[in-house]
Amino acid sequence: MSSPITCHVLNTVSGTPAADLKAYLTLLNPGSSSLQQGMTFNAVTNVDGRVKEWDPVGDITLTSAMDKFNDGEKIAWGIRFEIGPWYEERGIESFWPEVDIKFYVKKGERHYHVPCLVGPWTYTTYRGS
Repeated sequence: MSSPITCHVLNTVSGTPAADLKAYLTLLNPGSSSLQQGMTFNAVTNVDGRVKEWDPVGDITLTSAMDKFNDGEKIAWGIRFEIGPWYEERGIESFWPEVDIKFYVKKGERHYHVPCLVGPWTYTTYRGS
């Protein structure tokens, strides 16, 4: 079983997955939960450019964090990808130091997948399935 929020990053320069890219998932509003605004889960994309699971924050997993919200509650999250350093490690200068995607999820709805196509001069994203 994967996390309730996953992502997939593709490098548009090479047309390949963006493997080993640092990603951060941050809670932007705690809503009805007792969670702290700004709580951030970390991950690194796998060889397929995907994050299927986020590292826990202490003993709190993303799944247990989502359980603290009311069914149907709209929750704002943000995913930040460290694009600049990632491209620089590959000898490419990037216009973007990072890509920051903010979005809503509703507790109790289906899984949320956030794909991102990145390049050193452009990026695009959409709600995946």
